[in-house]
Amino acid sequence: MSTRPARRGSVVRSGRRPARVITPASRRSNRSIGTRVGKMLEALPVPRAFMRRVRNWTLGVLVGGGIVAGLVAMGVPQMIGMAMAHGLGRMGFVVRTIEISGREHVDRDQVYGIVMDARGQDMPLVDLTATRQKLLAIGWVDDARVSRRLPDTLVVDIVERKPAAILQRNQQLSLIDATGRVLAPVDPKTMPVQLPLVIGPGAETQVGHLEALLATQPTMKNLIEGGTWVGQRRWDLRFQSGEVLALPEGDDAARDALARFARKDSEARLLGQGYVRIDMRDPAHMIVRTSNEPGTRIADAPPGGVA
Repeated sequence: MSTRPARRGSVVRSGRRPARVITPASRRSNRSIGTRVGKMLEALPVPRAFMRRVRNWTLGVLVGGGIVAGLVAMGVPQMIGMAMAHGLGRMGFVVRTIEISGREHVDRDQVYGIVMDARGQDMPLVDLTATRQKLLAIGWVDDARVSRRLPDTLVVDIVERKPAAILQRNQQLSLIDATGRVLAPVDPKTMPVQLPLVIGPGAETQVGHLEALLATQPTMKNLIEGGTWVGQRRWDLRFQSGEVLALPEGDDAARDALARFARKDSEARLLGQGYVRIDMRDPAHMIVRTSNEPGTRIADAPPGGVA
């Protein structure tokens, strides 16, 4: 059986159907979403010219932001700032004078050792924040303000902490403030007598409460040598005349007991009579221990009729 050659221009038909191009579902979905968004934008009552301007401005902002980010990454703003600072320095804005105020107890050399690093620097390049943080690390310094006074002066204003007591710990004496912060070591030979000596674990955390307690009885405050923080809960006060006054737990109870003792002392003169210990922990009784004879003798009331 012979086959005829196909004529030119004729269509050869076969049993197979031509392959159909299938568009992926995701592409069809994106296209449909884009079409819907486009129709929604076209439906907005906004002129097309305005929409074109918005797109152009948005593109410009994005391009500008990219340029700025690139310049920042390259350090261009920092270089410009340094150049401007050096320019001001050549104009005379250089730290030549340092003024320090408010310093009384802070070691002078310690302060100058920190701030003198700024001397000779171009004024805009002085790191005020870093200088202040170094000053705050000094025990005596409660606050510090560092500022520029153009054209050539750096001003340092120091606020010192107020000493409240002397802490004895591990045979070492330290000056502390009302918060318990250590200000400086204390030489036993030059220990300030006007501050109370506090002893006991955690005593430094209670100095503020002790100050408030003694402030309620000014006449007693001047007679007290110090205090021992007992069992993390209460004070034993030591008088300069040698007596120990045991106070109860709690700020209110301790304040009432000290007031009661001050009243009794004004009536019958308890201090300076040879008593070793006066216990005020029981609000109904005052118990004293005397040293008139060997051993320990506890009485409900000392001689003289004080109950």
